[in-house]
This record gives sequence, structure tokens and C-alpha cells, in this order.
Amino acid sequence: MRVGVLVLPTDPWPDAVARVRELEAMGYDSVWTYDHLSWRRYRDRPWFGAVPWLTGMAGATSRVALGTMVASPNFRHPVAFAKEAMTLDHVSNGRLVLGIGAGGPGFDATVLGGPALSPGQRVARLGEFVALLDQLLRSPATSFRGEWYTADEARMLPGCVQQPRVPFAIASGGPKTLALAARFGDMWVTYGDTAYRDMTPAGVERDVRRQRELLDRECEAIGRDPDSLRRIYLIGNGEERPLQSVDAFADFAGRFAALGFTDLVFHHPRPDDPVWNDPVSVVEQIASELLPRWRA
Repeated sequence: MRVGVLVLPTDPWPDAVARVRELEAMGYDSVWTYDHLSWRRYRDRPWFGAVPWLTGMAGATSRVALGTMVASPNFRHPVAFAKEAMTLDHVSNGRLVLGIGAGGPGFDATVLGGPALSPGQRVARLGEFVALLDQLLRSPATSFRGEWYTADEARMLPGCVQQPRVPFAIASGGPKTLALAARFGDMWVTYGDTAYRDMTPAGVERDVRRQRELLDRECEAIGRDPDSLRRIYLIGNGEERPLQSVDAFADFAGRFAALGFTDLVFHHPRPDDPVWNDPVSVVEQIASELLPRWRA
């Protein structure tokens, strides 16, 4: 089981760098940050851009993987985003993971002045966004004309460090987005039901089991080995609190490993956050007591 930590891009830069360096030294596999312009209860608090934040962290670290959790088409165009991703892949020496999702109806959705889209429209837009991003990052020159995006001889030189391109971690829960993850994803990201209808432990496990089975069928339908796709569960949106103790986290990890997940990502605890306020000491205890055992 790989374990990553999601660090919100809201703290003063020296504090954020110190935290990420500490997480790398502890042995965590990955560090992620939310890719928004503003976000929920942090809307009126400091909030930094994900790509510059990750670029700075790439220079401050040497081993840990770095990723967006998750970028969306709400305020991004594939051509500009592909160029940023290619550059960040070089700055990080091949440690970037692009987490990608459909985007929600929140603060980022209309910030550029466009209309709010229906869920179906966001899913359709995501399909085109991912397909074009995939083409851009694999090719030195790309032309494309679709319903949502256009590219005219877009150059992507020298190309990514990671070949054939940086890995995609596609957030999905419904049939169409799971099919997209099966086709383009190197990793799949979920936290259960995106409609939050049942976030009890039993409800979450039921939903992710259903999603996993559908993802496996989508992989098999296109001749892909389902085991070639890493599966990431993002902790922190359900009722269960696995960061309450090392034992609770170990139990949680065992159950989700049995469900086929290869990676867990948790939100770094914040004492002033109403949700993610578990004991900060557990982060170090997980690293010292569980990670060496799982590596062995």
C-alpha cells in the first residue's frame, strides 16, 4: 500500500515547504494539493495556485511524487495546462502525477464568466479535455477541433521526462467517467459517492466496490488488464476517521487493500479545520510504525 498526503495550498510558503520536506523525510510516497482558484470554507483565506506551488515543492524535494488532486476544465485549457505539466515534469525530474476530474459547480465553475454547466455537460467536457491532453503530451505537435476545445499546431517540445507522457490519475465515479479512466488513466481516484448520499463506512465501501467492479468491466471491454491501473482512495470525505489512531489507520488500510486499492491519500491534519483536525502526531506514527512494515 502506497500512502500519500494532501496538503492544502493555503499556508505561508516557508511553513508549507517545511511540512512537505518533513513528509518526504518520513517516507511518504506522494504529496498532493488541491487545484482550485478558491475552495469552499477556505474561499476567503490565502490560497495559492497549484502548479506554481507544486513547482516550488519540486525544487524543495528530491524523491516524493507530486500531484494535482484534481485539476479540472473549470478554469484550464488543455494546451496551456499541457505545457505547464510538461515543464513541471522536467523541474521535478519525472515525479509529476496529473490528477484530473470533471470539476464541480462550486466557486471555480463560473469565475471566468461562463455559464454553470450541467453534470452531463461537465462529463462531456472532461472527455474531450482528457483526450486532447493525452494527445498533446504524447506528440510534438497537435491540431484538434472539438466541441469544447481547439488546438492549432500546438508544440510540446521537448516532451515529458516520463514516457510516453506524465501519468494521469482520473477521478471518477459514474459509468462514463470510469470508462474514461479505463481508457486514459494510469491511476483511478475516488472517495466514494460524489453525491454524498451515504458516507457511512458501509456506504462508502459499497459504493467503491460498485465503482471498482464497473471500472474492471470497462478495462476488460477495451482489452486492458484491470490490474494495470493503480487505485487511489482519497480519505477525508466520509464519516469514518481513520487518522484518529495508528490502529484505526491500519484497519482502514487493510480493508481498502482487500477492495483492491493500491494507494491511500489523506488530508494533512489542520487544528483549525472543522473536518480534518485529527491528531497531527498520527502522521509521524503512521510513517514510523506502518510504512516500514508495508514496505517490507
